[in-house]
Amino acid sequence: MAILAVNAGSSTLKFSLHPLQDKQVQPSAMTGNIQGLEPGGTPEMGWSFQGNSKKKVLPAGEGGAFKRALESLRDLLATEPGVPPIEAVAHRVVHGGQGFRASVIITDDVLSQLTKLNSLAPLHQPHNLEGVRAFRAAFPQLPQIACFDTAFHGTLEEVDYAFALPQALAAQGVRRYGFHGLSYQFIMDTLLERSARGQGKVLMAHLGNGASLCAARNGRSCATTMGFSALDGLMMGTRTGTLDPGVMLYLLEQGWDHKRLQTLLYKESGLLGVSGISADMRKLRSDGGEAACKAIDMFTHRVVRESGALTACLGGLDVLAFSGGIGEHDAVLRSEVCTRLGFLGVRLDEALNQQAVGEKVMAIHLPTSTVEVWVIPTDEGRVAAREAAALLR
Repeated sequence: MAILAVNAGSSTLKFSLHPLQDKQVQPSAMTGNIQGLEPGGTPEMGWSFQGNSKKKVLPAGEGGAFKRALESLRDLLATEPGVPPIEAVAHRVVHGGQGFRASVIITDDVLSQLTKLNSLAPLHQPHNLEGVRAFRAAFPQLPQIACFDTAFHGTLEEVDYAFALPQALAAQGVRRYGFHGLSYQFIMDTLLERSARGQGKVLMAHLGNGASLCAARNGRSCATTMGFSALDGLMMGTRTGTLDPGVMLYLLEQGWDHKRLQTLLYKESGLLGVSGISADMRKLRSDGGEAACKAIDMFTHRVVRESGALTACLGGLDVLAFSGGIGEHDAVLRSEVCTRLGFLGVRLDEALNQQAVGEKVMAIHLPTSTVEVWVIPTDEGRVAAREAAALLR
């Protein structure tokens, strides 16, 4: 048997197939991505299985691109030789709100409650849930499991998750939730397996188009940079990160409406907004111009600044772990961050840092470093599959 882990976005569907061996979830046997699901797009499915990679443009048909994508995925799983039977589908769902602190089997009632959280994560939640609905229709015989990015941060104490707002708003659920929880769970599990310091004071950096930091002690989240929404904290690919609310009041006075503000905050800011070039760190590195360098410098500065704040919450630092598309592949950023955190005792082995660009878990600190530094390629799908398998058992 196997668990199918999926992550539905606005124009893509990522999937990975995780076999069960002796009731333990294994690394993905198949990974894939279906692109071009936006209106007017040309859907294309690419996948890797047993060392072979393939691509195909999906045929035209009725019911929209997502429906055709699921039909093609269902056919692939049924006809590809060697694919084990699917026991359940595990969905990455960004927001669980106050009501969902652990993974749950999806029912009509659960889906209804999760839909009420759409405004808290408008770039992700609606598309996650549309994916759930589509999979329930395409695979009606399979349990569908919701696995939440907010769940890992359910251990935050009130002093960290509460805002300085009237209690009436707190009672409505206006509080810090934190995100990237599936990624942080994978990083934490890996550290607990690999390092004796994993139970200590750990700072995890999930740096990608979405970016955040998480401080953990005894394997549990105790502080994080993202808050009520996925806008807070670090500068990101197209998102602002922390922003003085007074800016919003000013723009409202200038006649900006909700839609225009939402577009600015989620899609036109961050690396893209500052550089005017791209949200992709790789393109900014290769550009080398003044605007690109300014965006990179700001991104790096915010990582260092928030690292200091979370380290203060921890009362010191034993382990620093990098993950996410930027964290896993940008050796220059890792070097700059570690150099600026040198006052904490961080000492990077530059040779190892340059080697850490693949899919391998690596420790990249010098023996003289008082803080361990790791690069851990994340695997949110495997965590979702583990959650689903545990729930079904």
